Amino acid sequence: MREFANFEVRTTTGGGMTWKGRYLKGRETYVELFSEGDLPGQDALYGSAGLGVSTERSGDLAKVTANLADLGISDPAKYRQTRDFGDGVPVPWFDTIRTTSEQYEHFDPWAMEYFAEYFADPRSQTEPESYPGDVSRERYLPDAYADHQMRDVTSIRMGVTARDLANTVPLLKAGGFEVTKVGGGVIAMGGGTTIQLDSVERAQAGLKQLTFSLNQAAATKHEERIGRSTLTVGPGAQAVWNFDAPQ
Repeated sequence: MREFANFEVRTTTGGGMTWKGRYLKGRETYVELFSEGDLPGQDALYGSAGLGVSTERSGDLAKVTANLADLGISDPAKYRQTRDFGDGVPVPWFDTIRTTSEQYEHFDPWAMEYFAEYFADPRSQTEPESYPGDVSRERYLPDAYADHQMRDVTSIRMGVTARDLANTVPLLKAGGFEVTKVGGGVIAMGGGTTIQLDSVERAQAGLKQLTFSLNQAAATKHEERIGRSTLTVGPGAQAVWNFDAPQ
């Protein structure tokens, strides 16, 4: 994974919690993976997953919140996340909204907006803004992706329960995604990423597939078996990571 992507294993403290994640960082998107027990509570269970969609400009989260109200969700659940860089002083990190305060079953979706204060802290190691109010994920992520094969996540496919799906669709619509019903699930397109959510029974919930764009086309196909998954790189400028169905 360290050859394929800008890969980091990091322990983070924020919001009164500490968690260990494995990060594959692209130019504008990233994937965070956990082992069972790396997170507290239900989040640590096998098959649990989440999806964070972030704004590009400061103030856009308020627009998403207004769009949710137009969709009938006038009181979304709000949460402010902080980060502790090790000195015990919490730094504002990002604001989030969810369509409901009820506990999700296996899939936790949220919209988020990074704070200007976080970017201003030199410990964040983030980039200068590219335009006024720039709070984009591209600014948040380092440019080390250019030294690896992986450039960005282009699509993700997950199995989610019907209840979790119903709580996710309004959030995607409010964020400007084009959402289309497919079978019992949906396909959402926006910002260069395709999100497919299949409606499944709880036991079948979890990550199914990730696809990536590459910085350079691969001349031949290369496969790596990683646990109960297969990463196929090439041929061409894309890679596909398929995950086995739960057993």
